[in-house]
Amino acid sequence: MAAAKKRGLGRGLGALMGGLETEEVTIEQDEQAKEEPKAETTKTGKSNKSKTEPVNLSGVQEIDINLLSPDKSQPRKNFDEEALSELAESIKEFGVIQPLLVQKKEDYYQIIAGERRFRAAMKAGLKKLPALIKEYNPQETLEVSLIENIQRENLDPIEEAQAYQRLSEEYKLTQEEIAGKVGKSRPVVANALRLLNLDPQVRNMVAEGRLSTGHAKVLLGVENKELGLMLASKCAADGWSVRQLEKAVEAARKVSAEPETNKKEDPLKRAEALAIARVEEEMQKLFGTKVQIIAGKKKGKIEIEYYSEDELERVLALLRSLGA
Repeated sequence: MAAAKKRGLGRGLGALMGGLETEEVTIEQDEQAKEEPKAETTKTGKSNKSKTEPVNLSGVQEIDINLLSPDKSQPRKNFDEEALSELAESIKEFGVIQPLLVQKKEDYYQIIAGERRFRAAMKAGLKKLPALIKEYNPQETLEVSLIENIQRENLDPIEEAQAYQRLSEEYKLTQEEIAGKVGKSRPVVANALRLLNLDPQVRNMVAEGRLSTGHAKVLLGVENKELGLMLASKCAADGWSVRQLEKAVEAARKVSAEPETNKKEDPLKRAEALAIARVEEEMQKLFGTKVQIIAGKKKGKIEIEYYSEDELERVLALLRSLGA
């Protein structure tokens, strides 16, 4: 293979796949799929000595599904089984409209882009899949797989960050170079890489979708790892918003600044108490009367005091105006 010219991978996979579209067929795209013709395929000739020998490296071919194998080093590790089942049902009805991108190994084809379609096709019971055969070096393989997943938003934030880290450490690419290849800004790449500084348990919560990248960025500012893990667990369990987590972190910082005599209480409970006290103060300013928040394990309640019928009417009028 001649020395490969540097590709503008940030432009997308279309250029790498000979201008073919890169959208997968999903249940929501079924109506469009009915009108869209399938990509033309070329079956392997009978005279081939090897079952894996391609007829034409530049065209789309149908390949025996048993000869296809995922790339174990590809960025994406987690696949939503429910989404795969939905895609499998679509494939049963319309087939695989978008070819996979593969490269030939000794006795099989390694999947560079399209593992999700491959897995869904197996669920659907397909025997052959359309594929475009290309040749890539290890760095290009990682880049193309990363771009394909990013464009489809298939990677969780941690998988994406780990892929950037591999490009940086294994291939010595700068953040600027990585950003150019994947079509993102350098700060986006830098912020993604910062997620790898999180406690491993917190990283798992982000990967599983229990915490967002917004939550993760807030937790990166918590120096005490034990406190950060406690806050992350509480946030994930109670479904805190990013703003609620910010308040809890701020309250925890105040606790750490208090005299030692006040730190005997559980720091997380103390932080929660300070956060609740702050909300009470805001509500008291809003309603002009005493407000008490009583927190429970699963639910809480808010008590708004009044001292006359006129004051009750004033509070009710204020509540109505807030709901208008």
